[in-house]
Amino acid sequence: MSNVLRTVAELMCIAARTAPKSAGRDFVVTEIVAGEACRELGEAMIRFGERTGKRNFDRDGKNVIASPVVVLIGIKDAKAVGLNCSACGAEKCIKPNTFDGEFQGPQCAFRLLDMGIALGSAVKTASMLNVDNRILYRAGVVAREMGLIDADYVMGIPLSASGKNIYFDRKA
Repeated sequence: MSNVLRTVAELMCIAARTAPKSAGRDFVVTEIVAGEACRELGEAMIRFGERTGKRNFDRDGKNVIASPVVVLIGIKDAKAVGLNCSACGAEKCIKPNTFDGEFQGPQCAFRLLDMGIALGSAVKTASMLNVDNRILYRAGVVAREMGLIDADYVMGIPLSASGKNIYFDRKA
């Protein structure tokens, strides 16, 4: 089953890659984490939550441990579109990645939309193939910290194919 989920992950990455991007400029990056690396990521998520006192990293970490494959989708070195639209909160276009936290920021709102469309295309692909999945901010934080993906802003999408969707029937 893990080989099939790996293939689904590859198709998800293609969907993310080919999703529409603002002004036709592509800053989306993808990676696939599989097997033992999923366990390592999940355990690191649990430790991150303990270290920072942030909620639900343990819950999501257990989901990642139980997943044979995780797709990571992010943006890297994304340039502002240059519309001076103020959607990012600044009067004029921001200089991206001027501070570092869980993610590099700030980010142009249009580039975050690009990433969101890529995420939606990827999870749609998994859903069409009947593979359970869920977009996890917490997996992205820790995957970035671990260096599993070279991205400034990232989300993780664990995959599972079992008799029950492990990502939605869970305790907070």
